[in-house]
Amino acid sequence: MSKTTGLVLTGGGARAAYQVGVLSALSRLRRDAGVRAHDNPFPVIAGTSAGAINAAALACGADDFDRAVRLLLRVWRNFEAGQVYRADAFGVIRTGARWLTLFTAGWALARWRRARPRSLLDNEPLEDLLAQLLPLDRIPELIDAGHLRALAISASSYTAGDHVTFYDAPQDLPAWTRSQRVAARATLGIPHLMASSAIPFIFPAVSLDRHGRAEYFGDGSMRQAAPISPAVHLGAERILVVGAGRLHEPSGERPPANGYPSLAQIAGHALSNIFLDALAVDIERLQRINHTLSLLGPEALAQTQLKPIELLVIAPSQRLDDIAARHLHALPTPVRAMLRAVGVSDVAPDSARGAALASYLLFEAPYTRELIALGEADTLARREDVLRFFGWGT
Repeated sequence: MSKTTGLVLTGGGARAAYQVGVLSALSRLRRDAGVRAHDNPFPVIAGTSAGAINAAALACGADDFDRAVRLLLRVWRNFEAGQVYRADAFGVIRTGARWLTLFTAGWALARWRRARPRSLLDNEPLEDLLAQLLPLDRIPELIDAGHLRALAISASSYTAGDHVTFYDAPQDLPAWTRSQRVAARATLGIPHLMASSAIPFIFPAVSLDRHGRAEYFGDGSMRQAAPISPAVHLGAERILVVGAGRLHEPSGERPPANGYPSLAQIAGHALSNIFLDALAVDIERLQRINHTLSLLGPEALAQTQLKPIELLVIAPSQRLDDIAARHLHALPTPVRAMLRAVGVSDVAPDSARGAALASYLLFEAPYTRELIALGEADTLARREDVLRFFGWGT
């Protein structure tokens, strides 16, 4: 009997274009191995932040995996920042410029006028885009038809202070509760995706119903101590994890920036901590558990609820910050001006300063296409690992 395969797509804003490259290469390797194009290789799909949006797209097309991947490729290869957030001069002034007054005496006046902005950027265009592209009402039908086992979308509650995984699955998959992280069965919709991808400070929080009352949620990568956990709880026995940085990036120290760190550098460092660090820790934890279980005999294994999880991790082989630094000029002029105000430079050699922050906001085709190409190349370079993991061509 074949193992249930899960897919975990992590957060990272525009960096999630890398995931689409990985999925594109998987689609190609499947075809080369003679696997039927319509079959869904991932009965269990879990996503967070921008990864939640990619996860939902795959789930909506679970009856035709290759077609779902082609949709993602078409969107991510032709992205413009204006499809995700207001990137025109008026939109940036209305949110970003007003938000930046928090650091000036002018904030007091704005406060008294009740003009407090909720975020640096207005991501209303993303909501419109998702409504056009994702028929989320198909998910229950696809689950009933057996094309999909479960979809999980994670978000962080500003109201209650805990981490919530909203999921849709058959009734035999009950909710779970762990310390400061819980699961809640839900009919997943666009608001769940907007909440999961609401990068703190950058995009506004989203109100979702929970226990019959409204709670405000932000990006699911916050307080996500165990990113792989939802896929395990939903029955995955082997899991492909697609990261968005650090895990396989080149080692070695980088030349330190001179002077006091800018707001952009601090913000980029904080976002990297939110989006990237928990995944590395969770992978190490799972690998340790697998190793420990491999040392146990049959009787000891029978007495534990733990089970080995086969794991394949694909993550960027290049620093995405460095790639972002090469494409800062692709951002709309109003956005570049706003980012320049917090320390993001688009002039070499200082372009590396603050590039980490920009790497999450660079929803522009030159950048996303390079990340897609990197994801494809990294996956094809591990062709044998992929084929062995899925059992394709054996």
